[in-house]
Amino acid sequence: QVQLVESGGGLVQAGGSLRLSCVLSGNIFVINDMGWYRQAPGKQRELVAIITTTGLTKYLESVKGRFSISRDGAKNTMYLQMNNLKPEDTAVYYCAAEHEDPMGSQSNYWGQGTQVTVSS
Repeated sequence: QVQLVESGGGLVQAGGSLRLSCVLSGNIFVINDMGWYRQAPGKQRELVAIITTTGLTKYLESVKGRFSISRDGAKNTMYLQMNNLKPEDTAVYYCAAEHEDPMGSQSNYWGQGTQVTVSS
């Protein structure tokens, strides 16, 4: 089993910044792609950003130029730097990771979520 724990959420004014962290622990063998998702009230969960094992990244169009995803393999940690936050960024943010075991079996794991609230 792999556990993911997010932190860094909170209340911030529009134009402010937050840095989310996601720490992985447990019986880790190989972590493949990792990503951040968010879900606003009454809306479906959406992909915000993903990062591959080689560092390639992809972003939701509305956050390009404002958010930056990164990962530190030595620390089993992923980050999401969020700048110039807007009220529409308000949501619960979840981290996710694809784990591969020694047999090559892949499983997706999710964190419990962290609330980000941006006031206007």
